[in-house]
Amino acid sequence: MADTRASIWCFSLIMILSSEFIYLETVKLVSCESQNYSCIAMEREALLNFKEGLTDPSGRLSTWLGKDCCSWAGVRCSELGHVTKLKLPNLYSSDPDVLDATAYALGGEINPSLLDLTYLKYLDLSFNDFGGVPIPNFIGSLKSLRYLNLSGASFGGSLPSFLGNLTSLRYLDLNSCFGDSDKNDLHRLSTLSRLKHLNLGSVDLSMASTYWLQAVNMLPSLEELYLPACGLSVLPRSLTLVNLSSLSVLDLSNNGFNSSIPSWLFNISGLEYLDLNSNDLRGKIPDGFADMNSLRSLDLSSNSFIEGKLSRRNLGNLCNLQVLDLSFNNITGDIGEFTSGLSLCNNCSLESLHLGYNQLGGFLPDSLGGLRNLKNLLLMRNSFVGSIPESISNLSSLQSLDLSDNGMKGTIPRSLGQLSSLVSLEIKGNQWEGVITEAHFSNLTSLKDLSIAQESRNITLILNATSNWIPPFKLEYIELKSCLVGPEFPPWLKNQTELQYVAVWNAGIIGNIPDWFWKLDLVFDVLDFSFNQLTGTVPNSIKFNPEGIVFLNYNNFTGPLPVLSSNLSSFHLDHNMFSGPIPHDIGEKMPMVADFDISFNSLNGSLPSSIGNLNSLLTFVVSDNHLTGKIPDIWNNLPGLYLIDMSNNSLSGNIPDSLGSLTALKFLRLSRNNLSGEILPTLQNCTRIENLDVGDNRLSGDIPTWIGETMPSLLILNLQSNLFTGDIPRQLCNLSLLHVLDLGENYLSGSIPRCIGNMSGFSSVIETMRYEAQVWVVAKRTDLFYDANLFLVNSINLASNNLSGDLPEELTNLPRLGTLNLSMNHLTGKIPPGIGRLQWLETLDLSKNKLSGMIPPSMVSMTSLNHLNLSHNNLSGKIPSANQFQTFTDPSIYEGNNGLCGPPLPNKCSDDDDDEPSNSPGSGNKEDGDDHQMLWFYVSMGPGFVVGFWAVCGPLVVKKSWRRVYFQFLDDKKERLMVFVSLKLARLRRSMNKEETHA
Repeated sequence: MADTRASIWCFSLIMILSSEFIYLETVKLVSCESQNYSCIAMEREALLNFKEGLTDPSGRLSTWLGKDCCSWAGVRCSELGHVTKLKLPNLYSSDPDVLDATAYALGGEINPSLLDLTYLKYLDLSFNDFGGVPIPNFIGSLKSLRYLNLSGASFGGSLPSFLGNLTSLRYLDLNSCFGDSDKNDLHRLSTLSRLKHLNLGSVDLSMASTYWLQAVNMLPSLEELYLPACGLSVLPRSLTLVNLSSLSVLDLSNNGFNSSIPSWLFNISGLEYLDLNSNDLRGKIPDGFADMNSLRSLDLSSNSFIEGKLSRRNLGNLCNLQVLDLSFNNITGDIGEFTSGLSLCNNCSLESLHLGYNQLGGFLPDSLGGLRNLKNLLLMRNSFVGSIPESISNLSSLQSLDLSDNGMKGTIPRSLGQLSSLVSLEIKGNQWEGVITEAHFSNLTSLKDLSIAQESRNITLILNATSNWIPPFKLEYIELKSCLVGPEFPPWLKNQTELQYVAVWNAGIIGNIPDWFWKLDLVFDVLDFSFNQLTGTVPNSIKFNPEGIVFLNYNNFTGPLPVLSSNLSSFHLDHNMFSGPIPHDIGEKMPMVADFDISFNSLNGSLPSSIGNLNSLLTFVVSDNHLTGKIPDIWNNLPGLYLIDMSNNSLSGNIPDSLGSLTALKFLRLSRNNLSGEILPTLQNCTRIENLDVGDNRLSGDIPTWIGETMPSLLILNLQSNLFTGDIPRQLCNLSLLHVLDLGENYLSGSIPRCIGNMSGFSSVIETMRYEAQVWVVAKRTDLFYDANLFLVNSINLASNNLSGDLPEELTNLPRLGTLNLSMNHLTGKIPPGIGRLQWLETLDLSKNKLSGMIPPSMVSMTSLNHLNLSHNNLSGKIPSANQFQTFTDPSIYEGNNGLCGPPLPNKCSDDDDDEPSNSPGSGNKEDGDDHQMLWFYVSMGPGFVVGFWAVCGPLVVKKSWRRVYFQFLDDKKERLMVFVSLKLARLRRSMNKEETHA
């Protein structure tokens, strides 16, 4: 009976399961058929209400028509017709060809009608723009959600607590989701135990800095964790129990950690991707990395304080590693042991090795050739030496090789030409030698970028190619600097029809650029043939991409100045032989130019007013031409212009008022023209100015006091060779950064302000090189031109004025002063005795004044002094002869000072030894004088003895009490002496007796 019941029960179960299976299959079939024309009506209505609340500037949801919502863009349904997936990201957010991706972004309000999509598992609204509104609360009620991506969608508020309700969630991406809120609590996510992917990149988690690791450690299913740029700042050094055994991806980059790499990381045995870049991590690379056999990508770049050496003990045995980035650190030593370790792997997986911007050195090891899967080898900005190893030819998969800016020398191996996969070859910033032939490029069929720019301008490398050579590559980028390519223009460029960046600089090319090059119809990003000897004219038809750059400077081009593409941003045709006027419409035909330099040509005529149309202009240099006329008053609409150089022309008239509207102006050079009038007060609006150079003009009036009040950044002030009158304003002493002051050759009067000693710019040390434009400095009886090293010059020139009064002692408080020229004034008094403190002074000119007194002895300590002029004063005394003064053998240095004596002047000083014979003229007079002096010496001895004797003994005779004390003192001293002598004698006898006894 029991068996019968069991049989019936089994049969019934089979029938029920069979019927259920048939039902499901029928539903499935019907669902598949019905998906073509319909979906669940309630869910379709929910989607339409959702659409109604959105703004859709690009019409992405215009296809949401008809009854079949399952076929709408971004909508996916289950087999039963339920909406399960809503994928509506902004597809153009990362498209480089789209200038404004927000034009394709959804916005507006997210309608709660989404709650009717009870089967919704997938929601992606990433990179849209919801205008800073908080994430709607109802999102926390979408209990079926497994995938939620709101990254970059411009929500406001903070990390919502209701996200903790989405317990089915496997994927959560809120990268760059929120605005500036820092009130984000990671504990709100602790209930998401099924979460596998968490991305909170750029979400401010600074309030969670102390507990973030404990919080994510409570998510046991986590496989990928992205927390870059979260402001965490604290990287715990220990973790008691690591609950992240499933973790394969960990991104903690850009958080500002300033500790060493913690050991708990090495307990995550399954970690494949670790990114700790852009922190402040410090210390050596731990040996614990050697046990992370699953690691495929490791990024420790841009930490600066990571140091030590690479070896087999830390990273040299990670055979599964595919990407290693240690760039921008402080790693030292060679890489031989590290690469040798990797080359011993049965199949080294390393594809990308970036060690650039470190302190690595030594020779490149042959073991590099053992990394046969390598695609990217980036070793730039280190201190490697020697040549490229021949084994480099083994890297048949290599696509990018960058050895730029090292100290490498030697020849470039021909084996480099066997790298058929090579796309980019950058070996610039070294000093290669020898000859490159066609064999060096024989199999470089994939090459697109070639850069061989030498470190020095001295040419030690020759590119030797026959005139009929056809390269196997089609370059897009070529940079050959200080590499001999000429004298003929390289004919092998004829088949390079894809070029966009061309820089063949200092290549010894002579003659015209052939017509066939211009007929290639290339469109350039950069065209640079500077520092050659090219001749002929430049056609106006050269094409450029937006923000194009042209450098044709330092050649011998002739003809009129060309007007090139309207896309140009940088126009450098200086140091040529262009002639004629500047085209009047140049500002209209090249409106995008930011950097404009046509200096050192033979251009004439006036400055065109169309320059005022160059709204993007940053630098404007037209110096050293033959320009005439007035400076046009057209500078009002050039807000970014920071450098103007119109020096060394024949411009006339006043300085225009509109120059004062250039609030960004830092460098203004108008020197060596014929400008007149006063310095207009509108220039005091240029508060950022660093170099004001209007010397060698005909400017007049008083020096404006506002220069010292409104230009605190001024480094150079040159007003020399003008017609300025009045006193030197005391306000100039406020210019604490000034280190070149030239007011020479004017009509200034009054005294030198004593506050000049407070100008700390003449006392400070410049640590780093900085750009300060150019200036002529009067020193060593000549005008010296400074440009690249101008920041090292400290100079004061007040010569050729009508200054009076004495030389301020405060001048000696400027120890870094290099040139001091106060000649041709009416200065009086003495040279300050502390002038020897000017230890860095190289040039001192005090000639043609009315200075008196001696040459201070402290001047012999001015060991840097190499030019001195003290002529035509009223100085007296002996000329110093120590240290630098031994080199000042030109008598003209001291001429016109009747009171000076000693070498190199012919007149001797009175206390000099006389080496002339007795019968020489005047010798008799000298002997008579000596006898006379000796007579008085003996006569004075008697009275001197009498006075000295009675000055001591007289009081003892007169004062009895003094006499008693004096003789008592003598008796006491006598007794002490006798006792001392007696003791010494007794000890001596005792010692002698002991010796006799022993004997």
